[in-house]
Parts: sequence; C-alpha cells; structure tokens
Amino acid sequence: MGKLGAQSILFAVIVQILVISAAANIKNLRIWPMPLSVSYGHRTLQLSNDFVLKTEGSKYTDASGILKEGFSRLLDVVKVSHVVDANFSYVGPSPVLKAIQVVVLSPSDELQYGVDESYNLTIPAHGNPAYAHLTAKTVYGALHGLQTFSQVCHFNFTTRTIEVHQVPWTIVDRPRFSYRGLLIDTSRHYLPLPVILKVIDSMAYAKLNVLHWHIVDTQSFPLEIPSYPKLWNGAYSSSERYTVADAAEIVRYARRRGINVLAELDIPGHAQSWGNGYPSLWPSKDCQQPLDISNDFTFKVIDGILSDFSKIFKYRFVHLGGDEVDTSCWTLTPRIRKWLKQNKLNGTTAYEYFVLRAQKIALSHGYEIINWEETFNNFGNKLSPKTIVHNWLGGGVAQQVTAAGLRCIVSNQDKWYLDHIDTTWQDFYSNEPLTNITNPKQQRLVIGGEVCMWGEHIDGSNIETTIWPRAAAAAERLWTAYDNLAKNPSQVTRRLAHFRCLLNQRGVASGPLTGGGRAAPEDPGSCYQQ
Repeated sequence: MGKLGAQSILFAVIVQILVISAAANIKNLRIWPMPLSVSYGHRTLQLSNDFVLKTEGSKYTDASGILKEGFSRLLDVVKVSHVVDANFSYVGPSPVLKAIQVVVLSPSDELQYGVDESYNLTIPAHGNPAYAHLTAKTVYGALHGLQTFSQVCHFNFTTRTIEVHQVPWTIVDRPRFSYRGLLIDTSRHYLPLPVILKVIDSMAYAKLNVLHWHIVDTQSFPLEIPSYPKLWNGAYSSSERYTVADAAEIVRYARRRGINVLAELDIPGHAQSWGNGYPSLWPSKDCQQPLDISNDFTFKVIDGILSDFSKIFKYRFVHLGGDEVDTSCWTLTPRIRKWLKQNKLNGTTAYEYFVLRAQKIALSHGYEIINWEETFNNFGNKLSPKTIVHNWLGGGVAQQVTAAGLRCIVSNQDKWYLDHIDTTWQDFYSNEPLTNITNPKQQRLVIGGEVCMWGEHIDGSNIETTIWPRAAAAAERLWTAYDNLAKNPSQVTRRLAHFRCLLNQRGVASGPLTGGGRAAPEDPGSCYQQ
C-alpha cells in the first residue's frame, strides 16, 4: 500500500473515532448545525484583548479582504455588543488564547456551485502562546470554520472577557449537500435592501449558501433591466425598486459571506407585471398572462433580461420558473390561437415549446437551468440535460427526477415552505431530501434543498420571525452528515433553542421554538426555555 493510501485510511479511522466521540457527548454540544465530527474537553480559555488573525503558511493572499472581513465579523458577533474590558485579575492562571491561525490551501476565492466548504478547527487547552488553528481548502470553508468558532465563544459578565468553553476542541467538518438554499420573494412585497442584506447575514450563521431571489412575478417587476428599461414600470411604486447597482451589491455582499445568489425569472406564467411597461407582451388587454408565445418580441425581451442577468448574477444556474402555467389566454385569444394552429401546437405542446425555447436562450448566456417541477411532470424527457428540477408539490418527485438522470433540488411545500406558518420546526428538521432514494448514483443527483419564504404575507416587518428558527432546522438537515442527524427532533431541542437565542443576541428576530412560524413567546421566561 502506498503512503497516500495509508494516510487516507488513517484519516478515515480518526474521523470515525471523532464521530463516535461526538455521538457520545452530543447532549453537551451547543453548535448548530452539527459538524461531521467533534471532540472536546472541559477547560476554559480566555480570548486575549488583542486576539488576532494569523495567516502564515496560507496560500490564500486575501487580496480582496474576504477573510479579514470574516474575522472582523467574528469579533463583532462574539462580543454581542458588550464592552469587552477584560479584568484578568479575575481570571487567575487560565491560559489566554492569543490568535487564530488560518491556513487556506487554495489561492482562489472564486465562489461557485460545488466549491469546497470543508474545514478543520482545533482549539488547544494550553500553549505558549495558545493559538486556535483553522485549516480549509478554500476561504469559504474558512468562513464556515469562523462561524463554528464563534459559537464556542461566550461573554463572561464577571470578568468582562470572551471565553472559549469546553477546550480542547477538535472539529472536522464539511457539508452533506452543496446546495443549501433560502428563497426570498420581492414581487408579492418589496423588501428594502437593508432587509435583504440582514437575511444574508443570518443565512451565514446557519451555513446556508444559496439566496434564491424570486425577483418578479404577477404582482410587480421591481428590478431595473437596462436592455428593456420600461419593465420596472411594473414596480409597485417609484421607490419600491432595485437598481442594477442594488442587485450587484446583493451579489457582492452575499459572496463575501460564502453565499451565491440564484436569480429567478419565472416564465411564461407569473409574468403579468411585465406588460405594464410593454403591453405587447400580454396576449390581450383582458387576458394578460402567460407571456405572448406568438410574439418574437417576448423572446427578445427574455434574451435581453438574461443578458443583463449574466453581467450581475455569476452563479452557474439561473431559475426559469415554469410553474402553474394556465395556457387558456393563448387558446382564447384569436390571433394566438391562429398562430398555434399554424405551428401545430395546442395549449400543452405550446407550454413545452415556450419552456424549451427559453432554456436555449439561457444556455446561450452560459447558464445551466433550474425549472419548477411542472416542466418535468409534463415533458421531462425533452428538458435540457443541464436542467435541475426544483421539487415543490410533494414527495416522490426527486425519486422520479433522479431516475430519469436529471438533478433535483427539494423544497416540497408540505415541509419546507416557510409561509406555511403552521408547519413546525420539527417538520422542517425531519424532511429528508433522499427519502426512498437508495441508489448512490441517484442520491448524488439530489444536489440539495431549499426553504422558501414566499412573500404574499411577508414584508420587512415579519420576514425574520417567519424564517427563523425553522430555516435553521432545515439547515442542519442539509449540512450535517446523515448519521449525525437526530432520529427524533426532540433530541436537538435544547441545541436549537440555544442557536435561536444566539440569533436573537446577534440582532436577528428569530421566534421561539414553540408553535409554528412567526410565533411569540407564550409567557415570561428565559430565551433558552422558549
């Protein structure tokens, strides 16, 4: 056996030992989501007043400052806005942690689907000086490691210091799924830019890594499209809009936290708002969606939008919707009905024609495509092989999609729709994306899942309490190795309650665990008991 083979076996054995250790001590852990493997002790360290970031030996130069900013955010969240005025006379001989040594093995900070997000974190119980050590393949794995480090830090109100409990720590961690998403909807209600940025911050705390931006819909078209500037005539008002620069800032802000932005252009249905600027996109004044299939201008507009998208949204995928398409406006409008007849199409085949033509436009701009599951249910064998099918209607779809050789994202509405406020966090935690999928090849085609915050009854006033803590339950399902997930959600109640309180301390308006979404505390009491 070669040296590398022996090292691989040794590493696997070490990981297995650590997994067993984590399982034995899981009740005392307060980390969310649960890492792949953990071992810890029972001692306490103090963070030095001048706790610093060290990067000697790292191949990543951090020219863009992503790591430095991540470290700065770490210091902010562990202080939880308290004044750290350490009085080490209280501390006694306890060792002081001077720095965290971060070694990133890749010089690149390109953020794309499938980027390596793994990290190893060790925090010693002693040393002269004592340093924490964080190693990651990429800077984005390092950011996840910093998030985990932040969760083992605590403010001591007696000594006014930041403490690290349960040292020594050894954590080996990586995500189970590469796609761990949260959808926001800015058409049903406009979400101000600061609200969106704050949602991105909270996603990073839970290690979610895709912000699915459902930008436009029937009700409004708030985004500036330079190629067709009248489209945002469909905005609710002149102030409820996003400029190109706003969209670019959302992408930039998310990227620096390890989060990709998936833009959605839901077509051909859900598009009535487009015609406020360009009425010729409507089948008629009285029948305003789906988009007019008979008009080449429709596809020129789609091409222009996706061309503009490609300059802003650099994620490999674009979402083209395709759900809930009622083709009656096509068949009831005389000129479109004539066009359908000339092209030997009916309502069903016209729907297929539209989706496939839009897919070709997206492919021409370098995108791979995500479509809602109706496209697969109606003409799955015609979809581009670069299609990812987004399951939302119910169970069993992922099994069918992967059997057909296509990739899948799971968001079944009975479990992972956040606007269904009667769905409990326990339901979110128990939803398994690989249900009834036993073939390893098919399992690999499920790239992950997504919780959906549809906006019919959501705006800046209540979005956070509707997302959290239930999205965190799904986040652990998507991050944590299957064997480390609790078989009964009651086993993680205390740990999730702790994370919910941590969100509150960081300024995120997370509701209590009792009840469904957007719940309120039932009685006075400690955050940790609610």
